[in-house]
Amino acid sequence: MSTSQPRSVAEIPILQGPFADVRSILILQTKYIGDLVLASALAKNLQIAYPGARIVFLCEARCASFLTAHGIATETVAFKRSSARGTVLQRGVELYQVLRKLRRLAFDMTIDLTDSKTTHFVAMVVNARIRVGYFPTERPLRRFERQSANVRAKPFGYGERHFLYRYLSPLEALGLDLRVRFPSIEPLPSETARVLTLLERCGLRRKAFLVVHAGASFPGRRWQPERFAAVIDTISSETDLAVALVGSPDEAEANDQIVATSKAPVVNLVGKLSLETLMALLKEARLFLGNESGPMHMAAAAGTPVVGLYGLTNPIAWGPVGAPSISLRPPMPCECVAAARCHRTNPSKAFCVWRLEVHAVTEAVRELLARTERPI
Repeated sequence: MSTSQPRSVAEIPILQGPFADVRSILILQTKYIGDLVLASALAKNLQIAYPGARIVFLCEARCASFLTAHGIATETVAFKRSSARGTVLQRGVELYQVLRKLRRLAFDMTIDLTDSKTTHFVAMVVNARIRVGYFPTERPLRRFERQSANVRAKPFGYGERHFLYRYLSPLEALGLDLRVRFPSIEPLPSETARVLTLLERCGLRRKAFLVVHAGASFPGRRWQPERFAAVIDTISSETDLAVALVGSPDEAEANDQIVATSKAPVVNLVGKLSLETLMALLKEARLFLGNESGPMHMAAAAGTPVVGLYGLTNPIAWGPVGAPSISLRPPMPCECVAAARCHRTNPSKAFCVWRLEVHAVTEAVRELLARTERPI
């Protein structure tokens, strides 16, 4: 499916009825960077439907600058996830501060993409004229709770099953045209310049290196480091492609194991890149190899080919979109390889991804490299 091209403002019909005259929109997306990348497609469509409207994201603090720098949000209201997971007092203080900021801004519309009890409460307190929420909700209300939304969005819009279309579903509920179907995020020129300097310093050439991300937000989504090292060694021996490792500072241990195990030289950039710089690096890469994660969705949004590794999570719902890709998942139901550690119904705590074999991942990298090879 190709990305629909937005029309000029002059060609966009003037909205009428209850959803017209919207000048400020609050998008409640308090999940991870991958969710925000997918939600960027919703933001782009809203920018087309409501030219000049202020679009504000409620998001985790580490993602705030990424959204505003890339024009996904006009501004953000940020919270710290560490406080949200703290004591009752810490959570209460954090929520109070967030609500104060939101109430001062005033909104014509709220769109609750997170669909949690907390974001239901936030939408109720903000009390915008138009309040979009999912029906049925993933967090059923108790008897004493009130549904804050007054516009019903389907759990998944447009008859699709991917979570991208969960985040696009509010457009369908509002009767707005779907103009931008996939996330597409261009790096900032300043970050591209920074990355080109970095590549030169590290001996990497544009479109001549793989980016490997061995981390993930949850342990159950992380393929074994020694297996990543085995794939890197094979691909390095067969091609002239170099390898750069990326990840957050708390993912350093897995990457250190790759560096220690791999026979091929690798450039270790783990913990050294901001999200904005990572976006520019992914754009310059020949291919991304990694676990189901935010960087995987960032790579796809940059248009870089992606080999994504999955366990219990189904790539039909969470696979990379908008770029050439191969998603690998072991046969299900899973023949458990970590029975003492697995929570079999929880994708974050089930280690099904460990069943992916090195040869299958290596072959997927070979196939995608061949499929996306540019003619000389």
